Amino acid sequence: MPEKKGAHRSRGNGGDASGCSYRLLDSAPSSRTIQLGHIQPQAPGHRTVFCNDREANYIAKYLGNAVSTTKYNLLTFLPKGLYEQFRRVANLYFLAISCLSFTPVSPVSPVTNVIPLSIVLFVSLIKEAFEDWKRLQNDTTINNSPVDLLQDKRWESVPWKMLEVGDIIRVKQDGFFPADLLFLATTNPDGVCYTETANLDGETNLKIRKALEKTWDYVTPEKASEFKGEIQCEKPNNSLYTFTGNLVLQKQTLSLGPNQILLRGCSLRNTEYIVGAVIFTGHETKVMMNSMNVPSKRSMLERKLDKVIATLFGVLLTLCLIGAIGSAIFVDVRYYYLQLLIDVESQQFNPRNRIMVFFLSIFTLITLYSPIIPISLYVSIEMIKFIQSTKFINNDLRMYHTETNTPALARTSNLNEELGQVEFIFSDKTGTLTRNLMEFFKCSVGGETYGTGITEIEMEVAKENGTNSEEVQNPSSINRDKGFNFDDARLMCGAWRNEPNPDMCKEFFRCLAICHTVLPEGEETPSKLRYQAASPDEAALVTAAKNFGFFFYRRTPTMVYVRESHVEKMGKVQDVSYEILNVLEFNSTRKRQSVVCRYKDGRLVLYCKGADSVIYERLGGGNDEIKKITRVHMEQYGEAGLRTLCLAYRDLSHDMYESWNEKFIQAKSSLRDREKKLDEVSELIEKDLNLIGCTAIEDKLQEGVPSCIETLSKAGIKIWVLTGDKLETAINIAYACKLINNDMKQFIISSETDEIREVENRGDQVEIAQFIRETVKTELQKYHGEAQKILNGPSRQKLALLIDGKCLMYALDPTLRSMLLSLSLNCSSVVCCRVSPLQKAQVTRLVRKGANKITLSIGDGANDVGMIQAANIGVGISGLEGMQAVMASDFAIAQFRFLTDLLLVHGRWSYLRLCKVVSYFFYKNLTFTLTQFWFTFHTGFSGQRFYDDWCQSLYNVIFTALPVVIVGLLDKDVSVEQSKKYPQLYKEGVNNTFFNWKVVGTLAFFSVYQSIVVFNFAVISSTSGLTPSGLMLGHWDVSTLAFTCLVITVNLRLLMMCSTVTRWHNISIGGSVLLWFIFIFIYAIVFIDKGTFFTIYVLMSTICFYLMVILLPTVALLGDFIYEGFQRWLFPYDYQIVQEIHRHDPDPVCPGLLDIGNQQSPEDERRYAFAMLPKEKSKHTGFAFDSPGYESFFASQQGVGTPQRAWDVVRRASMKPQPREQ
Repeated sequence: MPEKKGAHRSRGNGGDASGCSYRLLDSAPSSRTIQLGHIQPQAPGHRTVFCNDREANYIAKYLGNAVSTTKYNLLTFLPKGLYEQFRRVANLYFLAISCLSFTPVSPVSPVTNVIPLSIVLFVSLIKEAFEDWKRLQNDTTINNSPVDLLQDKRWESVPWKMLEVGDIIRVKQDGFFPADLLFLATTNPDGVCYTETANLDGETNLKIRKALEKTWDYVTPEKASEFKGEIQCEKPNNSLYTFTGNLVLQKQTLSLGPNQILLRGCSLRNTEYIVGAVIFTGHETKVMMNSMNVPSKRSMLERKLDKVIATLFGVLLTLCLIGAIGSAIFVDVRYYYLQLLIDVESQQFNPRNRIMVFFLSIFTLITLYSPIIPISLYVSIEMIKFIQSTKFINNDLRMYHTETNTPALARTSNLNEELGQVEFIFSDKTGTLTRNLMEFFKCSVGGETYGTGITEIEMEVAKENGTNSEEVQNPSSINRDKGFNFDDARLMCGAWRNEPNPDMCKEFFRCLAICHTVLPEGEETPSKLRYQAASPDEAALVTAAKNFGFFFYRRTPTMVYVRESHVEKMGKVQDVSYEILNVLEFNSTRKRQSVVCRYKDGRLVLYCKGADSVIYERLGGGNDEIKKITRVHMEQYGEAGLRTLCLAYRDLSHDMYESWNEKFIQAKSSLRDREKKLDEVSELIEKDLNLIGCTAIEDKLQEGVPSCIETLSKAGIKIWVLTGDKLETAINIAYACKLINNDMKQFIISSETDEIREVENRGDQVEIAQFIRETVKTELQKYHGEAQKILNGPSRQKLALLIDGKCLMYALDPTLRSMLLSLSLNCSSVVCCRVSPLQKAQVTRLVRKGANKITLSIGDGANDVGMIQAANIGVGISGLEGMQAVMASDFAIAQFRFLTDLLLVHGRWSYLRLCKVVSYFFYKNLTFTLTQFWFTFHTGFSGQRFYDDWCQSLYNVIFTALPVVIVGLLDKDVSVEQSKKYPQLYKEGVNNTFFNWKVVGTLAFFSVYQSIVVFNFAVISSTSGLTPSGLMLGHWDVSTLAFTCLVITVNLRLLMMCSTVTRWHNISIGGSVLLWFIFIFIYAIVFIDKGTFFTIYVLMSTICFYLMVILLPTVALLGDFIYEGFQRWLFPYDYQIVQEIHRHDPDPVCPGLLDIGNQQSPEDERRYAFAMLPKEKSKHTGFAFDSPGYESFFASQQGVGTPQRAWDVVRRASMKPQPREQ
């Protein structure tokens, strides 16, 4: 038998783990065919796993279960680490300069260039080594975690790394699954177990998994040792929510799906233990395969910085060319006293070979002028951004949500300043603008509407329209369940029996109680039972059924138990069981969910609930009046801001069901295109439905949303809402949020028109597509023309565009895309309704790339991941739909209203500060280099140094480093309150006022001026200044004097750039100047062989030194002072006007930093840890339930920000199991 299994294993092509496996399998005879039960041999690309048979699996060479996520080993650390560092252009530039300094043409000592570069590289490599050591420690912990393995008919505890494909293992309660497992058996009598997938998608709701009934008996080690099944399944992939396979057991083929798979990283809950067979191990598990390369986002300021650096490099080459040409012209045999011909071999100054002099002088001068590009620039910017993120954004109490104990979280520091330049915001509605706390509010049953009361949206819209609306208050004495805010006595306490359509009411309640995937948890009493639902909508519907007297209290894999009241007669309560035969699950494509159930009396019924657009397409003939009335009710509910869902049913005959079920089983057993085949089979039975009615659920607005949107609009930010809701719902939400108002000209492009419906009723898909496309084209052209007239007219009325998903699909066609973009950019607000996740991403990408604008997307669910990743900045809401959006985002907040502080305060401050930092670096380095350049004209363009080597090297690293960091962290033009009181200040960032070529050119002009002043004043002192001995000041005396004045000048110039001067500014600037004097005092007496020996002491003995130290910075900065005075007086920036308005206001007291400490519960600590995880980009952007990948968060825990890399994969998904706290 082992030989036959091995032969079949070769044909099965399961060795997808390595190249050697493929070569082995390819060598198998191709003519051999082996039958396995009732199925044919699987196609290449799938794998066969022999359970409980390591020998049969050995031939496939499957990967082991040990994981290694380290980037380096002892041999590769140094070469690989250096390679990573020198991939940065800046490091490569400084390496080239260091190499040049070793050549004879270099005027500076190699040590002065090598040591700073070595320090930067050393620190970076130490950080890399530390992070990799943490990875290694975590790998060791994970790989050595214990699990029970079946060996010799007993459970043996072994490390995770010892597991192999096909092994049978046991996982106990609260333990983590060590590999991807086939769920075989459990201690629960109904063959189900409960899992928590928070480590995969952030959702804490328990998920139910059920074993095949044929494997329920393999619970004990004795029985499990008899299990000899063969698993044929897909090869390893990163799709967390799909699985296709078959189990061949005792010559029977049983289909396997996601419900029978337990993924590595999930944990077992509410179950004593389970028994499973290992399918995928180690790096082939689904969660580990979700590790992927993430292209890091770069801010616009960084891209402009690259241009400035390139400009500086161009200036460097220009200076070098001027000096080299001057050197080639200067050298001449006439200057015999320079003895240029003595060292002819070096060719450095050989007057007989001017071309060689020219080229050698270029290398000399490149080395001499290299400080024009500072080595500390990138280090300083990264440090500033990191502190801004971790200390300011993360600890801002204004963005701390007390109710959920959730702080703001900057998941990357690369985009801080980008927050200050956002021009477009793309927002989801549910859970982002609203609370995602669903409450059953109204319903329509059999053409009759039920439910009283006025929604928050209706009240807000009434206020906008200037009318008064009195809210119908629900009786305060009634304590309602969470999720149920329905008040209509006609359906409560059995009163529905007296309605005109009691049978329809009964079907309505049963559909709510049966058609769902909710899990009950707790005691089986209405007051103590809790529902675990995949979405708040589903929980609200089941809760509504309970309040109507149809209490769902128990679920097994095949049965649903409902306690029904008042069905047969008033007051009678009876427990009824319904056999669930089939579940046709919901997905973003189907937009509906169905169950086929059997009553005790044998009645077969299909219950279906879903979006009205898909349900109405599948309704049977007749009852046109109910359809029409229900549609009217849904439109009324939509106008009230309610979320609607249609309910329908169909009675099935026994023969029809059996025929359909055979096709369903075949589709479910298919190894190829299973999902597609299941959808096709579902279409066969989800037709000729009878409409029951619809539900209306209220999702209230979050606190502060209208005022937040109003403030952001004043800041010049255009807000788009992209939602899956109906057009009427979206419009009223937009009114309530103050996104649109009656003063706006509204352009509506909708597919819900009589003309389009008439074409749709004819059923010709080609005609429908052509008609809608032409309609959309006509509407876009008409509205585009109207918009131009309005914008060019005297009224300048604001515009709003509203478009639904069906029309948007055609508007995004390449031929219409530019017209849509042009119209949209002219609108203050845009609302897209009934859009898919993919369309959300497409619209975001259209504006980002088509208009080249800085965009921000904000959402809270998995269907927002594509939109979040398509924008320049992604913001995730820590909401009730799991953590997928947060884990794919750049920043995470708990409430939409926190965007005001994130953008108008932190974003604007970060932009302003970093603009000053980059501008200052440009200014001070250009000034320093130009003083050296002017000196070149006095030395015959020979490349002679003006400054000492160490002065040149430490200028950026020590003497001017700290003050610019302080400015980058603490500079503040206006207070927090003023930033939000005057949101128009934000427009300065949108227009990039503080970092453009005008700013750079102005700084360059003053750099030239100040360098001329510093150099020439210092040179003049060499003739006018005399030492106490009566000697003239020498080269190094003048150099030291010039450097002293230069350090004082550039530090005082930074002080002039500051809007706020604190004690830290004074300490850093004064300390930097003091460090220079301490350094030169020591340096001038230690190095006796240097030209700078004793220079500072000689200088300080002359009156000229003190005059120059006072006079020179004053004259150098006089031009800046006059320019800034006239600019503030005649052409003030907006923030300067606000400063003048509030110049006498006392400084506001800033709130303390957030310290959450031990305030969090264990559950909150886990959620907060997941929010801290670095983001990953999904490979399936645009699909509703795609999950992003993951990375190690140990670097974040240590306070180290690292760029996204492919080797930082999921750790937490395989954490060492911890005992669950009681």
